[in-house]
Amino acid sequence: MFTGIIQGLGTVIEKRPSGGGMVFCLEAGFDLTDPEEGESIAVNGACLTARDIKGRRFLVDVSPESLTRTSLGQLEVGSKVNMERALRLADRLGGHLVSGHVDTMGRVEERKAAGDFTLFTFSLNASLSKYIIEKGSITIDGVSLTVNSCSGNRFSVSIIPHTLAVTTLGTLHQGSRVNLEVDIIGKYVEKLLAEQPAGTRKSTINPAFLAEHGFLR
Repeated sequence: MFTGIIQGLGTVIEKRPSGGGMVFCLEAGFDLTDPEEGESIAVNGACLTARDIKGRRFLVDVSPESLTRTSLGQLEVGSKVNMERALRLADRLGGHLVSGHVDTMGRVEERKAAGDFTLFTFSLNASLSKYIIEKGSITIDGVSLTVNSCSGNRFSVSIIPHTLAVTTLGTLHQGSRVNLEVDIIGKYVEKLLAEQPAGTRKSTINPAFLAEHGFLR
């Protein structure tokens, strides 16, 4: 799991086809303290497994599924990427719970200045728009952001100057493709409700339940 708080930028050093997928050599722009072979690192929001770690450089394998769902295949040698190492249980959860499993690619529809901030409008697959709510969370290229507004298959976010400067979001322009991960909680709730036959949905949360689990004394 991740938080959507980017630790630093990385650079694509090498890119080559491999078994229907691709292998990337990446270099982190920050120290990989106590790196572990096989650890998870989010690259532009996609959870990848780091191997052959040598200093700040490591390899990742990108499957055909990931190439289809994400914009990773569009990266070139020299491209910058957002990086975040996996969350430790003792870490601060500064963003929101991010799985690193990209749902789809979105498109920048508009970018405009709003005082010191930058307002982006994105579009995405209409089937996923139901998971986006005003003031809810969304992950864009690995960055945890708050939804300003949403309508139909479009939503907007406001980016502070710091985030624009330390992530790849500052390079986005109209037409840019980005990796999107919607808030995972909404998907779980939907599935749980859908598995209950219509007319039989009864809440098990009552005073007795709350007392049993320590919420009432």
